[in-house]
Amino acid sequence: MEIPENARDMFCFAVYGATHAINRAYTPLLKPLGLTYPQYITLTLLWEKDGQSVNEIAKQLGMESNTLTPLLKRLEASGHLTRNRGAEDERQVFVFLTNSGKALKKEAREITRCMITATGMSYADLDELVDRLTNLTHNLSVSKDANKEA
Repeated sequence: MEIPENARDMFCFAVYGATHAINRAYTPLLKPLGLTYPQYITLTLLWEKDGQSVNEIAKQLGMESNTLTPLLKRLEASGHLTRNRGAEDERQVFVFLTNSGKALKKEAREITRCMITATGMSYADLDELVDRLTNLTHNLSVSKDANKEA
């Protein structure tokens, strides 16, 4: 495989630019809900499965739990979730949606529709993109883990 000579031809610039474009596109849609993009993606995980541990959520988001905790505190202060210590192990903290947090899911459907439309891509193309990005993330994570052991 030929390595690009121009830095702007490297895949990392395209991914970096797409990430920022996604964040900018979400901002005006989330502002009326009083949410940031990281708060929104955290809520989406809880809409899929309520009552997850902080560690489970952090792993899915690719964050450290100490980075996630302030975000969860802000969502809790906004009344969208509660955090409870585990009954069997008080070191574990579990996160639960409140009625307010659950109600935001209805708003999210419109946000998702707007974002899909804004991409200008078909569902099939978006599915393929998700698959490719998931594979990229996995491969880079495996490579990083292998490099740690070397």
